[in-house]
Amino acid sequence: MGYLDNYIDKIRNEGKTGFADSIEKTAKQIGEKRLSQFDYASHQMGLLFGNIQSGKTGHVFGVMCEAVDLGFPFFMFLTTDSTTLQEQTYDRAKNDLTDFVVCNENEEQKFRNHGDKPVVVVVKKNYRVLKAWANRFRNTNMLLGNPLFIIDDEADAASLNTKVNQDKVSSINKYLQDIIDTAQSSIYLQMTGTPQSLLLQSSISGWHPLFVDYFEPGNAYLGGNFFFPKDKTPDFVRFIDGEPASNLARDVVIRHLVVTAQLFLTGHEVSNCLIHTSRLQSEHNRTAREISNVLDELSESSDDPKLKAEMKKEYDTLAPVKDPKQSFEDIYQLVQKILSKKEFNIVKLNGSSADTSEDYANGCNFIVGGTNLGRGVTFSQLHTFYYARTSKHPQADTMWQHNRMFGYDRDKGLISLFITHELYNLFSEINETNNAIVEQARKGEKITISYPDGLNPTRENVLDKSLLNILPGNSNHFPSNPHNNTFDEISKMVEKFDGTEAPQEVTLNLIIKILDKFEDDNFNFAGYKSMIQSEMHKASLATGMLMVRRNRNITYGMRSLLSPNDWAATNAFTDKFVLTLYQVNGDNPELNWPEGKKLWVPNIKLPGTSNIYMID
Repeated sequence: MGYLDNYIDKIRNEGKTGFADSIEKTAKQIGEKRLSQFDYASHQMGLLFGNIQSGKTGHVFGVMCEAVDLGFPFFMFLTTDSTTLQEQTYDRAKNDLTDFVVCNENEEQKFRNHGDKPVVVVVKKNYRVLKAWANRFRNTNMLLGNPLFIIDDEADAASLNTKVNQDKVSSINKYLQDIIDTAQSSIYLQMTGTPQSLLLQSSISGWHPLFVDYFEPGNAYLGGNFFFPKDKTPDFVRFIDGEPASNLARDVVIRHLVVTAQLFLTGHEVSNCLIHTSRLQSEHNRTAREISNVLDELSESSDDPKLKAEMKKEYDTLAPVKDPKQSFEDIYQLVQKILSKKEFNIVKLNGSSADTSEDYANGCNFIVGGTNLGRGVTFSQLHTFYYARTSKHPQADTMWQHNRMFGYDRDKGLISLFITHELYNLFSEINETNNAIVEQARKGEKITISYPDGLNPTRENVLDKSLLNILPGNSNHFPSNPHNNTFDEISKMVEKFDGTEAPQEVTLNLIIKILDKFEDDNFNFAGYKSMIQSEMHKASLATGMLMVRRNRNITYGMRSLLSPNDWAATNAFTDKFVLTLYQVNGDNPELNWPEGKKLWVPNIKLPGTSNIYMID
């Protein structure tokens, strides 16, 4: 049996058949499409992305095993700059990759003496650690003649050049490049649940992925489409706009206590509630005090009829699907016991707290924090989520990493999300764009990213501003000298338009087909078509507007194309792509068109609902 077969069998023997099938599919797909085609002479950058907390590590371990079966012996696994996370990943690799020699970041000799087994070293993205391994590879013949396979977990977190706009190189990025350069050839597999910053890297940077693969989560996964579906708001969402903080704290506490009792009565040992209201530690302290005050108040009056009525109201909303629903009396009695004996914990996770993951591994927990509740942190049996963190300049990837309620061990009938309308709508926008990115990746299309004004895709310091195009919503774009592949074919496609009609609603597919007929070396037709395709991935029957005008005397080199009346007509449509086709009398020598013949000139107006990001 091969390495992948052994790994998959191990997972199946643990009873995780669906997860094993998903990993096998991902590994075989990447093996066939990417690894088997590797030339052993180049350095290739690729991206494997999935959903937040959807099993990325398990999938990439499968890819590593498939790579060994295809002849790759040396691996480096990069984690974020956290000793705890590096040690967790090292321990997991030792447990799961039993056919590998697994080394920690200080085991150079073990890496050298791997014998006839594949070897992986697990290191954190700390510049001292990376510099040391770059020197080890450079000063020895460990990699001579062999490719190095690098897996960068959370590749968007610290690996990119944060000094790109200063014409400098940040230290982490420098030493990662040094490690790549020590090998004769390499595959560098970026891995993340938020690929925005990676997809917006320029091709000349060397950090834009040459290939992009997406892996599906398992059937039990609850993620963006569960929490933020497109056409409705789920019943478990509780909007908190205008709710006094003390009332809200009481609602959250009572909800979590009822869910905790249901879980404990069905054999579970942990129940977590996550409260993320701010990045400020002073706010964490204030929120923790509010939760503590409510718990103290309830503990002193656990037999209060008002509390019982509030609990009954919460109980009636429970609809567990993984375990039988327990009786209200049993749940009520257990909550009274939890309160009277104070069998609960308030855990603070931030830069100054001493609490750790062990503090919320068991029991009934109320976890309060901010930035530390993001990337790489997992919470078992998390069913109550209170999110109110706001930002003047929100970033889509950072916000999405805050969604720690995503995962496999959740019971969808116990979930509750306390959130404002504004934040819920922002998350819904991010989810919609994520789905469009996934569809573009599945189809192998050029990926474009769009967000509403005020929501940025990622942090600015990792994007090359000299090459990044941010196209504002409602803006107009047209080529200066479009070559018509055939004037007659374009004319035939719009022959029913006499040139006097108002903009007409048509399928976006027709607009793409029309744009296929144009070329211009100085106009990114492929990019604009990719934008429109991205919109179609959000809704396959999405429409745009088409307006045709004939017999136009437009001078070559004009700064604007549309007449005032046509500009006003197209501006009436703020939420759609609008394509205006002008039939220009290019055969009139006074108009100075280079080819001296009639031509069609397209004008593309972008929807006003989003800004669109493209990288040259």
